[in-house]
Amino acid sequence: MEVQITETALVAPATSPFDDDHVLPLSHIDNDTNLRVSFRYLRAYVGTAADPTADPFQVISSALSTVLVRYYHLAGSLRNRADGRLELACSKEGQVIPFVRATVDCTLEAVGYLDAPEEHFVEQLVPNPGPDEFMAHPFMLQLTTFKCGGFVLGTAVHHSLCDGMGATQFFNVMAEMARGVENGAVQAVWDRQKLLGPRDPPRVEAPIEEFLGLDSGFSPYEQPIGPVVRKFFHVKDECLDRFKKELLDRSGLNFTTFEALGAFIWRAKVRAAKIPEDETVKYAYSLNIRKLVKPPLPFGYWGNGCVPMFAKVSTKDIVEKPIWETAELIKKSKRNATDEYVRSFIDYQGLYWGKGITAGKEVSGFTDWRHLGHSTVDFGWGGPVTVLPLCRKLLGGLEPTYFLPYSSASVGEKDGFKISVCLRESAMPAFQAEMKKFCSGDFGLSS
Repeated sequence: MEVQITETALVAPATSPFDDDHVLPLSHIDNDTNLRVSFRYLRAYVGTAADPTADPFQVISSALSTVLVRYYHLAGSLRNRADGRLELACSKEGQVIPFVRATVDCTLEAVGYLDAPEEHFVEQLVPNPGPDEFMAHPFMLQLTTFKCGGFVLGTAVHHSLCDGMGATQFFNVMAEMARGVENGAVQAVWDRQKLLGPRDPPRVEAPIEEFLGLDSGFSPYEQPIGPVVRKFFHVKDECLDRFKKELLDRSGLNFTTFEALGAFIWRAKVRAAKIPEDETVKYAYSLNIRKLVKPPLPFGYWGNGCVPMFAKVSTKDIVEKPIWETAELIKKSKRNATDEYVRSFIDYQGLYWGKGITAGKEVSGFTDWRHLGHSTVDFGWGGPVTVLPLCRKLLGGLEPTYFLPYSSASVGEKDGFKISVCLRESAMPAFQAEMKKFCSGDFGLSS
């Protein structure tokens, strides 16, 4: 199956949102070098519109043009400042969003509603710009129409502009406009340097340096670990509940799914990759700071509103010690979720940016997309039946793990949820064996 691109429209704001060219600074969180990546994901739709003759490409491009008056920043261009940080250049003339129209000669049902898609095919559904193009156009869309009338909206957004929650805010406003609902409640708030800039004087009082160090010669997204592949795994509720109960019985601690299953997958990935036992491995995840910081970020702030959190352990300990000790490390890491941790992280970025801030090698990023609201975006065809991230560069690592809901259109799996695991190709067979044992009830609790 090959996707055929039929046109690329350049969508401009419906009316000019400003009078003069200007440059906007990004926050110190936006300028985290780990966010200099293309975050690519898709939404699949199978519903029918109130008007059966409606063309989703025309409907969405019209709504995009209207919403860009409010979110004109997405049509700007990123550029490097003299100190190497990014800034956003906004030009009165020529600000556009590339919007690709494409078709494919199959139905969404034939590809399982993209619940666990074939890699070559799914990569064709989302823009994949080169570095220079992505600086010029840090936000790009592609709409691919399927034979059944369903469609996929693929997004590529430069992570320095926003995180998943910020992008979803934008898409929800655009979707309401597509449905004819005038949403005046959500105003796009920029003020990034003011809201999330360093203190004066900057100071690092939270345990940031326990997890981050300086190495100007290290690039986390260029580590020589060989090809990375993506596989999907199914976790049933009964199996997960039994695992968490056994952890409770042995440790006396209640663990969330993110802590318990995350610990198992982390250990299984480390084992499968045969990482040397004296290496330090890190479990990384994002902390939503919107309501955590004092004062909270204003309603409508759509920039990066998360900071990375970490748990760390030696390979020897994660492999040999009981799994609940690893889960407890993840649980304890949440104690750092304070305003001081956020401010210290920002100040650390301010003090040492350009000196190679890094969490080092063997960072495994984890994120839970089951309850983030990605499925609320309704352009008039109902909400998406599948939301799927494709990004393999996350939180300073190349092997992210996503917890994902099943497609709501699938007639297959409904019990539990699925996991998307990226892992070096050489380690995937051993990891698959570990997951097979887990799903059969062999949790490996003796070690």
